[in-house]
Amino acid sequence: MDIQPVTLVGRFIRLEPLSLDHALPLWEMGNEPGIWAYMPYGVIDSPVKMRGWVEEMLRRQSKGTDLPFAIVDTASGWPIGATRSMTIERAHRSLEIGGTWLGASFRGTLANTESKYLLLQHAFESLECIRVQFRTDLRNERSQKALERLGAVREAVLRKYTIMPDGYQRSSVFYSVIDDEWPQMKARLEEMLNAEYGIRNGKNPRGE
Repeated sequence: MDIQPVTLVGRFIRLEPLSLDHALPLWEMGNEPGIWAYMPYGVIDSPVKMRGWVEEMLRRQSKGTDLPFAIVDTASGWPIGATRSMTIERAHRSLEIGGTWLGASFRGTLANTESKYLLLQHAFESLECIRVQFRTDLRNERSQKALERLGAVREAVLRKYTIMPDGYQRSSVFYSVIDDEWPQMKARLEEMLNAEYGIRNGKNPRGE
């Protein structure tokens, strides 16, 4: 598992290695308290805090535990959110995909689906992982439904797993995908993305 910054390119979004240049446009997209409600960083409510968040993600990258990305809309070239590979365990060939957030106008679109597709493809096909996991706040039903829609397997609820910045004792729901499941999940994700591509171009999912 040679973890290096890399740009992952899709049809609708691309994942660029996170940099300080992304801090200001990400602040303009992420200036919304609801984005941070379930995140363990506290509310990012100023450009200074967003820059500090980016700096923290880059520190984690330098330690080899995280690989953070800006999610960029290919049509506009504008950063619309962020995501990352994290909890990287080289000895066990596993990692976690998380820390994902999107600006309000891009939630519920294919941006999340394609970012997950690109990160999973990179994990299983480039890094040769055997396990990729996800975790989400037990209260965050939107995130759980999204993961289940993608085909991730719900494994367990770890009760009072994390103390949040406001003191809340968060329980976390864990999901995973293993290498044996990736080919089927990949086909599922590609079908979803192709259907959306057809809708965007005025076609039905079969391209007619």
